[in-house]
Amino acid sequence: MIDLHSHLLPGIDDGARSMEDALQLARVAVEDGIQHITFTPHIHPGRFDNSVYTIQPVFEQFQQALKEEGIPLSVAMSGEVRLSAEVLMLVAQNQVPFLGEWDGKKVMLLELPHSHIPPGSDKLVKWLLDRNILPMIAHPERNKDIIRDLDTISPFVEMGCLFQVTAMSIAGRFGVPSAQRSMELLENDWITVLATDAHNLEHRPPVLSEGYRAAKAVVGEGAAKALVVDNPAKIVGL
Repeated sequence: MIDLHSHLLPGIDDGARSMEDALQLARVAVEDGIQHITFTPHIHPGRFDNSVYTIQPVFEQFQQALKEEGIPLSVAMSGEVRLSAEVLMLVAQNQVPFLGEWDGKKVMLLELPHSHIPPGSDKLVKWLLDRNILPMIAHPERNKDIIRDLDTISPFVEMGCLFQVTAMSIAGRFGVPSAQRSMELLENDWITVLATDAHNLEHRPPVLSEGYRAAKAVVGEGAAKALVVDNPAKIVGL
């Protein structure tokens, strides 16, 4: 399986705190059947002031540590970009590491605030699309506006955005409302990718298999496999 949303890089955001923690998370991922992880530390101006320039050196150190520890994991780096006005500057200055490509467009993992969908979000998405950047909306099933009303996601669907749902949400571990929204997104065929959004071993482990099994029970093996293998492989070019 392939995981395109994770916070394993140590000491760079609210994910792994140390190299030791990060390596243990990587071991758990491999045990779960994950063969490739793209690390996506938060790029959240004012809170986690990351960019390609801060992420790259930590990624290279962790990549070397994985090699030295003999952990059989293919890795790449990107970022989870918080929707904000600063995104325009980050893109213009080439500070955003993209996930890969989808049908000729660069894919950006774009995070909405958990509490709501800010006014003007559709305009920012259109601005990105006009620059050949396709947003993949991170964990929409955990956004409170979308939990209250699924129709609030419609503008993003109509613009052709991709959607990444958290594996633990679809497995019921983020509560009933998120699980329900996950299932509705799944049944509407709106989910592009399931990912772990792993942060730690205790509450947010790098486990994809539970989500895969939950999706498989609803849409069948082929459609579920597309969410954890085929579609993420297409994005990262594996």
